[in-house]
Amino acid sequence: MTSIFRFGVAVVAAQLACAAPTGARAECTRVAAAGDGLTKDIAVVMSTHGLQNIIEGKGLKGQGPVKTTCSTGAILVECHSSQLACK
Repeated sequence: MTSIFRFGVAVVAAQLACAAPTGARAECTRVAAAGDGLTKDIAVVMSTHGLQNIIEGKGLKGQGPVKTTCSTGAILVECHSSQLACK
């Protein structure tokens, strides 16, 4: 299932519990998404926007930086973005 603009392939990578700045416990999870494009810039946009859509769709808020890694295939560039998201 390869397409030029595969959008929002989401994988919940791990379930985590983290402490909120006030010391109260918050439910957090690491959320990930992948995106393909003909160029790295397009693939980054696809994966980061997909990640934002998934986080919002789950009713969560992103915490900390978004981590993105990319690899070049025979035709397309594929990027994976992830971020910690809490309620």
